[in-house]
Amino acid sequence: MTHIVFQEEDIKVLEEAIKADETLSGKVLQVKDDFAVGPLHQIYSEEGIAARKEWWKNLLQFSPYTNSIHEVDDQKLVEEIIQQTNADETHETWIWFAPNVHDRCGYYWLISQLENILPKVKIIYTGNLPFINEKGSIFYPAALYEIRPSEFIKAKILAGNLTQGAFEAIRDDWSKLCASDDLIRVLEDEKNIIGKPVDYFDKKIITGINDEPQKLYRLLNQLLGKMNIKTGDVFLVWRIREMCNQGELIATGNWEDGWKEITIQLAAKDTGADENTQMS
Repeated sequence: MTHIVFQEEDIKVLEEAIKADETLSGKVLQVKDDFAVGPLHQIYSEEGIAARKEWWKNLLQFSPYTNSIHEVDDQKLVEEIIQQTNADETHETWIWFAPNVHDRCGYYWLISQLENILPKVKIIYTGNLPFINEKGSIFYPAALYEIRPSEFIKAKILAGNLTQGAFEAIRDDWSKLCASDDLIRVLEDEKNIIGKPVDYFDKKIITGINDEPQKLYRLLNQLLGKMNIKTGDVFLVWRIREMCNQGELIATGNWEDGWKEITIQLAAKDTGADENTQMS
């Protein structure tokens, strides 16, 4: 058995659950790319994959994750899944995902390539399933890693195969998203993926900046803590850099020295009075 998750934090909690339930025995693999952002044109072709890697390379510049672009080879993971399934008729692949846009986009990207082995693929979606947290309260987790390993085990009752009709609906929806020029995807009603323009988060960034200069790390923590619709820190910093280039924000410090050296503040806005003064 092979288990697939979409966030690094998910790996540990699922591995702990597997230790407690031998019927889940198998290796846990991760789809590492975040398909909730970035270009998707011809995503399964060499040209599309190369274009997406180049896009990520630009975003990862100056970040703490500059080397991660060389660590991501999700297409190889897909090939391994298919090869192992074809080589062993008893082998199953279980795909686990939670009600967040990162997981769902990764799931759509992955499952669209597995039509020929669908009978050997089981889907576990944890949306709308209540779990108990460490305090004994019922909650509905937005991510797999929020679930305690002991609670994780009960989610296996959700495992089921995807019908051909459901597969085709997902593939059609994903194809439409891939054909769009939108660079951001958000989740509506925990199910429908909706494309949004590249500046979708810009207003949230602006409203999160105080009048006084703020360290970039502190700003990121505030934004990620308050935003109802989540995205990654790399994407947010890229938008901040773009907004600095457009004159909406001011960055103090040297980007070459990394995020920790950067301070962000709002750019001063020219007023009509100032313009009149300059003209007189």
